[in-house]
Amino acid sequence: MTDSVTYAVIKTGGKQYKVSVGSRILVEKLPGEVGSGVTFGEVLLVQAGESSPKIGTPIIKGASVTGKILAQTRAKKVRIYKKNRRTGYTKRQGHRQDLTQVLIENIA
Repeated sequence: MTDSVTYAVIKTGGKQYKVSVGSRILVEKLPGEVGSGVTFGEVLLVQAGESSPKIGTPIIKGASVTGKILAQTRAKKVRIYKKNRRTGYTKRQGHRQDLTQVLIENIA
């Protein structure tokens, strides 16, 4: 099932990502240094070649996706602005999410 895998759907950081070997994804910050490996154990779906996809309930037991951390970065700043009319209340806030860029190396 390793060489003929077309894609997989993994879950990390409360979100789902469709990945294939060689793809780069930005996920919420994962612990680890640049160049170190990371394993995603929550695999929800695996599509192998032309066969029908294998769907987990909710995850596929024994399936894993491995990758390499390429960068620890941050997203663009999101501005939050709140205002209540006629009361003089305004509030301005900003947020930058910490992200990790991962290169997918293997789907097993």
